[in-house]
Amino acid sequence: MFPSTLPMDVPDSRPSMARPGRTLPARAAGHGFGRPAPAAGGRDSRPTTLSSLSPSLMQDLLRFDQDPPQRQLLEVLAACIRHTQPLAISLAWELQSLALTVFPLERLVHCPMPMVEFLAGDLAALQVLQVRPAALRPPGSTELARIGNPALYTALDPLLWAVALRGSRNALLPELSGQAAYRVAPGLTLRGLDLPGPLAACVSRLRRQTSNLREIAGWQQIGVARAIRLLNALYLQAGLIVSRTHPAATNEGWTGYDT
Repeated sequence: MFPSTLPMDVPDSRPSMARPGRTLPARAAGHGFGRPAPAAGGRDSRPTTLSSLSPSLMQDLLRFDQDPPQRQLLEVLAACIRHTQPLAISLAWELQSLALTVFPLERLVHCPMPMVEFLAGDLAALQVLQVRPAALRPPGSTELARIGNPALYTALDPLLWAVALRGSRNALLPELSGQAAYRVAPGLTLRGLDLPGPLAACVSRLRRQTSNLREIAGWQQIGVARAIRLLNALYLQAGLIVSRTHPAATNEGWTGYDT
């Protein structure tokens, strides 16, 4: 499933994981995870930590370390999918807090409001407040008391797709950046996802050829920003093959990554 989107020709291209006996960076202990919605008077409240997460997932998220710490939803979703660990993600939604619970193996998400309504909002303005291991369980779990309202569980793919295309992150995920070429994985279906004409044409072309970011950005009505978001979106759909040895895997002398 998801591992097929990782580079197939670079065995050490996966993000570094914490190993038994390995010391995590000192900042991991008590590291603030997200910035809460400002309280009255403009001061932040309720600092959170990564300490309740598994060491490998925590280490993955620390790759995106910023000062002040501020995680983007796409980064958290990518880490959740990559590590196949169910997570509860608390978000600042307008003037209130909203919690998504993501189940990567079941490809489901629990949202306390209709997903259509959630996705219609300003996804770029979402702020991650807190991330914890999921308390809820997916439908079909033997822990019946921890299954939420069945009506609030929906498919995960539309959320991943929308956040990649319209969320706050406008840079390639680390797994995709650098000298690389990309191709759409055989058998990928994007049925039911929002795929405007230019993006549909781009996906169709990537099914037939392997191209680097510079080439994709030059295709009709794409551009650098749109190409980056589409590659992130395809990656989260387990639909992107990344090669670092293909002849097209070069962007030498190109500064488009910084655009």
